[in-house]
Amino acid sequence: MKSITEKTLKDLEFGTILEEVASRCITEPGHDRALTIAPFTSREQLMDALKQTSEYLSSFDNNNALPNHGFEPVTAELKFLAIEDSYLDAAAFRKIATLTDTVGTMLKFLAKFDDYYPALNRRAVTVEFSKELVKYIDDVIDKYGEVKDDASPALREIRRQINEVRGRINQSFASALTHYNSLGYLDDIKETVVENRRVLAVAAMYRRKVKGSILGSSKTGSIAYVEPDTTMRYSRELNNYQYEETEEIKRILKVLSDMVRPYVPMLFEFQELLTDIDVVAAKAKYAKRINGLLPTIVEEKRLYFREAYHPILYLNNKAKQQPTYPQTIELKDNNRIIVISGPNAGGKSITLKTIGLLQLMLQCGLLIPVHERSETFLFDRILTDIGDNQSIENHLSTYSYRLKNMNYFLRKCNDKTLFLIDEFGTGSDPELGGALAETFLEEFYHREAFGIITTHYTNLKILANELPFATNANMLFDEKSLEPMYKLILGQAGSSFTFEVAQKNGIPYGLINRAKKKIEGSKVRFDKTIATLQKERSKLEKTSQILKEEEERAREEGKKMENINTRIQQKLESYQELYDANQRLIYLGQKLDDMSEKYFNNKNRKEMIGEFLKTVEIENSKRKKLEPKEKKKKEVEQKKIMAEVKVKVEEIREEKKEKKIKEAAAPKPKLPIKIGDRVRMIDGKAVGTLESLEKNKATVNYGIFTSKVDFEQLELVEAVKK
Repeated sequence: MKSITEKTLKDLEFGTILEEVASRCITEPGHDRALTIAPFTSREQLMDALKQTSEYLSSFDNNNALPNHGFEPVTAELKFLAIEDSYLDAAAFRKIATLTDTVGTMLKFLAKFDDYYPALNRRAVTVEFSKELVKYIDDVIDKYGEVKDDASPALREIRRQINEVRGRINQSFASALTHYNSLGYLDDIKETVVENRRVLAVAAMYRRKVKGSILGSSKTGSIAYVEPDTTMRYSRELNNYQYEETEEIKRILKVLSDMVRPYVPMLFEFQELLTDIDVVAAKAKYAKRINGLLPTIVEEKRLYFREAYHPILYLNNKAKQQPTYPQTIELKDNNRIIVISGPNAGGKSITLKTIGLLQLMLQCGLLIPVHERSETFLFDRILTDIGDNQSIENHLSTYSYRLKNMNYFLRKCNDKTLFLIDEFGTGSDPELGGALAETFLEEFYHREAFGIITTHYTNLKILANELPFATNANMLFDEKSLEPMYKLILGQAGSSFTFEVAQKNGIPYGLINRAKKKIEGSKVRFDKTIATLQKERSKLEKTSQILKEEEERAREEGKKMENINTRIQQKLESYQELYDANQRLIYLGQKLDDMSEKYFNNKNRKEMIGEFLKTVEIENSKRKKLEPKEKKKKEVEQKKIMAEVKVKVEEIREEKKEKKIKEAAAPKPKLPIKIGDRVRMIDGKAVGTLESLEKNKATVNYGIFTSKVDFEQLELVEAVKK
């Protein structure tokens, strides 16, 4: 594979992809390296990079997640250490030890899980590792980045003496503090720290009465900060010991530096390994975000991207909660060039950029958002002519710049080239520019290059139709609204819908007709024919979609009906078994009743027992001995049936109960009541005869007594017989 130009990287907005990847790195060297990702020139290195990213991506979904690879860069420290007689401070050694530990953990993990991460492990085993390096540092530096007390016998002794002197300082200071405080010489704060030394806070009027050295005063001058004489003697002694400590630490660090210096090349390798893994991890995180994967890389010249998404557009639309439409496209030896035509804003340029960017990403070691059955060939070059090509720096017009670009294409184009040209032939006179573009296209075709172009030129559409290994394509449009459907259709050129779009946007029909007359009738008819074919294809596409949806619904309904029929059949079989069991029990009960009656009449016990045993034997011979599993299964099924029956009975009871409540709550129709009728109170039970009615008061005879009640409170029980 050969290099891909900066222009191609810029045309396909590859820098945006690199920024996305770099933002997912967790180390500074990883971030910087991610921004420099470029197409691989070696197939072996590319395949290794792709497999490493694919393996890291798989770690997100399995139980063997890779260990932490984060580290603090030690480049400056290692460069300084490489200088003879130089030495590092304790904190730098701690960083080196942490880096070494991280690499050791990573190497051990990848060796253990080589089956999961073979490509990553192949990269890891190229690094030489030494456990002694960490031991050297751990013997001298603690986990907080300080030199240990036992780094040398001399340092241990010095620090012991320092601790003793500090104890004496604290003791003498406490004594002075108690003494002068009892005399009332000290301010309320009593003590403070000045220049890292404990001092007494003496009231200004008493400063001459306190023996010691004045190290300063408060802003107002009301307090003098005095170090007592007794403490000063010990402080000078402490300073001497601290100087000795510093010198001993310096000597220890120089010795340690000399021990670590031979490992500088190894440490650079450690940092390189973790930086590489950081970039691989960032690629994998980005791939997860865009649903990227590794398609099949084939030897034969073929590009087949199924359900391919433009990653930048996909993430932008996802953020806006808008849909992104995938494209499926194929280039092969007998279909090398695709000419996409149709109106603007239909998705032609996005389709072209999608294919170019995905191929470029893949050849840079990045996974791409396509269907898993996609496959592609690795091209030597990807040539692009996309976007506004006016060169302000070189004072070139759009067309001059495009011609210069075409000249480069002609010099570099071969059978392992993928070329992508947007709006091919524009920038000059349509007739002359179209003729030149046609010649360029023929030349690319004869060189057996693979390519995708977008154009409005009719002659290029006709040429694509005439060349055996070139194909026309168009972006599907709605035949009524002329809105894009963002679906690529191969095999047919696309109309620019020039006059249709103009009419839709309110241009008077008379002006459109005049425009039609100004161009050749054959071109109008050709474009009209293409437009008609596209409309028909759009209708067929919609009909096909509707039929697919209806077929899917019918299939789902069929499955539902099949499940219902199965359940009904199972229930019928279970009910039949239950019915048969009940009938058998009824038969046995009848048989037992007959035996009881016979015994009642003849009192022949022997005969009765014989008949009973005979009946039992007959019934047992009918029984099938069930296995424990079958018996348990049958019991479960019977329980299930009984539970369903119980639920159904409960439902019926509830329905009846609700019905009764509704009937009780509903107002009953008031039947007419007359003298002599049998009546009762609405909320009572006693029944009497209505004897008389005065105004709204009724007299009711209950037999033993009579009562006067409101007529409205009565209801008819039985009308008087005429």
